[in-house]
Amino acid sequence: VQLQAFGGGLVQAGDSLRLSCIASRRTFSNNALGWFRQAPGKEREFIAGISWGGRGTAYMPSVEGRFTISRDDAKNAVYLQMNNLKPEDTAVYYCAAHRSSIYSTATSDYRYWGQGTLVTVSS
Repeated sequence: VQLQAFGGGLVQAGDSLRLSCIASRRTFSNNALGWFRQAPGKEREFIAGISWGGRGTAYMPSVEGRFTISRDDAKNAVYLQMNNLKPEDTAVYYCAAHRSSIYSTATSDYRYWGQGTLVTVSS
């Protein structure tokens, strides 16, 4: 099973980026999916989650209203639209597939992980 995240890059504060994550070798249509990030010297943290079928979403408070998670099960993909980026959003972003159909915020609840894509936001 492989999850591949891409779409990161170097942007300026206020810019937007869209991260994509494509799964191969199996479908995750029955799994919740999530995005996490890890800044240098910090622990990996939950950013956003989406339950199977897109029935529910959740965001960490600092990104709510700026980031939007979505999924396209026909493409076996999950996306993170990031608007109004801030320097504190700089981190490596990871996509992950949950062990069940309902999202949660704990990293241990996610079984499959992508390799990460770096987002750098300059001020």
